[in-house]
Amino acid sequence: MNLQIGDKVELIIETETALGYVVLINEEFEGLLYRNEVFEDLEIDMEVDGYIKNIREDGKIDVSLRPQGFKNVIDKDVEKILDKLNKSREGFLLLTDKSSPESIKFHLKMSKKSFKKAVGNLYKQKLIVIKEDRIELVK
Repeated sequence: MNLQIGDKVELIIETETALGYVVLINEEFEGLLYRNEVFEDLEIDMEVDGYIKNIREDGKIDVSLRPQGFKNVIDKDVEKILDKLNKSREGFLLLTDKSSPESIKFHLKMSKKSFKKAVGNLYKQKLIVIKEDRIELVK
């Protein structure tokens, strides 16, 4: 097996299980995409890009739809939030760290944990202001 953790791979969704989705990796290996890491609608036979998350001792492979490594992930999430803010006519999103995980998933297709990390990053860069009921772009 010539796969390494972090490698970008092509995934084909094969079946849905209680844990998530069994996928075909690069038309050669079988892997598992955990349900709690999926923030978009997937269908059987759908082709998506993925990343090797873990190769276990028993040879089983865990995959993710997100790049591995904090820097890769946070940059994508920051871009997604900035893009949403820039496309908003009002320059704000009615989401905060108090928003429900479901609301964040619905609006941004990311977990609440990822949202909070990205918002914290944007706040430190002084690109946004955090209000009680929303986040706003700095004018």
